[in-house]
Amino acid sequence: MLNISQNSVGKNISPSNFKTLDKVLKKRSTKVLRRIIYIGAGVLFIILFLPWTQNIRSHGSVTTLQPDQRPQTIHSIIGGRIEKWYVQEGDYVKKGDTIVRISEIKDAYFDDQLLPRTQNQVELKEMAVEAYSNKIDAQDKQLGILQEQRRLKLEQLKIKIQQTRLKVMNDSLAHLAALANYRTAEYQFNRMDSLYQQGLKSLTDLESRNLKLQETKAYEVEAKNKWLNSKNELIALKIELSNINMKFQEDYNKTISDKFSTVSNKLEAENSVTKLKNQYSNYEYRNGLYIITAPQDGYITKTFVNGIGETLKEGQEILSIMPINYQLAVEIYIEPIDLPLVRMGEDVRIQFDGWPAIIFSGWPNASHGTYGGKVYAIDQFISPNGKYRILVQPDKNDVPWPEALRYGSGTKAMILLGDVPIWYELWRKINGFPPNYYRNETPQKDAKK
Repeated sequence: MLNISQNSVGKNISPSNFKTLDKVLKKRSTKVLRRIIYIGAGVLFIILFLPWTQNIRSHGSVTTLQPDQRPQTIHSIIGGRIEKWYVQEGDYVKKGDTIVRISEIKDAYFDDQLLPRTQNQVELKEMAVEAYSNKIDAQDKQLGILQEQRRLKLEQLKIKIQQTRLKVMNDSLAHLAALANYRTAEYQFNRMDSLYQQGLKSLTDLESRNLKLQETKAYEVEAKNKWLNSKNELIALKIELSNINMKFQEDYNKTISDKFSTVSNKLEAENSVTKLKNQYSNYEYRNGLYIITAPQDGYITKTFVNGIGETLKEGQEILSIMPINYQLAVEIYIEPIDLPLVRMGEDVRIQFDGWPAIIFSGWPNASHGTYGGKVYAIDQFISPNGKYRILVQPDKNDVPWPEALRYGSGTKAMILLGDVPIWYELWRKINGFPPNYYRNETPQKDAKK
């Protein structure tokens, strides 16, 4: 009974008349309650010293390790118009299967004989190159003939010059001989004149000597004239030699200039051939772009262009495809303060959306429905959401991940760190401290053990 009033009625009531009240008043629960409290406190004290696995919890999604195993978007390399679809969303396609066929929308490629005509242009340009090559060969032969003619002409002229020099020398000697005869005749005439003055010689003898003197003088003048003519002829031959060199050099330079022009035209023609071949290859390659095929085995997930006759721009998205073969992984994001705690190969426990699990945060061994993973990669730069991304691959020594798992599924992950007592973890949580930065050198125990 509650004694909440000054007027007690207990003395007026006999507990023996009420069985329930008599049992309550006779019961002694103080010892039992004290025993329960002591036992509970002892159990709680023991629990405080139990090991607790520190962890970093995070959310993420399922992805793949290889970039070519992730969903990819197929684009149209060229602009065009959709003519026919060969697939629909959800279809399985193999590498090389036709997905869609498009037609041309640019007027520069409307010609249905574009490739044969371009090939014809290439052949014509190649013939022009061959003609220029033949012309160059002819000009090389012409240069050879000019050089041979020049050599022969110069050799002939040099022989003639040598002959003229000998003739000049001969005429010079003839002139000296005529001059000596003249001087001898002059001496004899003077001596005859002296004798005539003395009366020792007749006038006839004097006139005879005078006639001889005049004849020798005429011979001397004639010999000198021949000598000068020979010298003049030698000078003319030297001038002719210079003119021949000049003329042949002029012809040679003109032929060389024509050859260089031909070589330039040939190079230009070869450049045109290369451009036309490149253009032909581009046209041929462009024809192969009208059929868009699957780059790898996979499933068509979504089409971004619909209908027939709709036009596409260059690089426009057509559809997305999910590869059939992929190696799953999980990407999670952690706070920058937790980044120093994570290392390559760290154990991770993962819960996938859609798979029920019973999770004990500090006792991963007691959890059920989670799957093991290993830290595979850590980003070296921060993500736009202000956290660091971590890739987790399946743990080969743990239970295999579910086969029905798909790319993009949500996950919850726990990165397992060191083991500490529960009281230390409570104290760390109350103070807001991060997990331990220091690690033991001994390897962590396997989660299964």
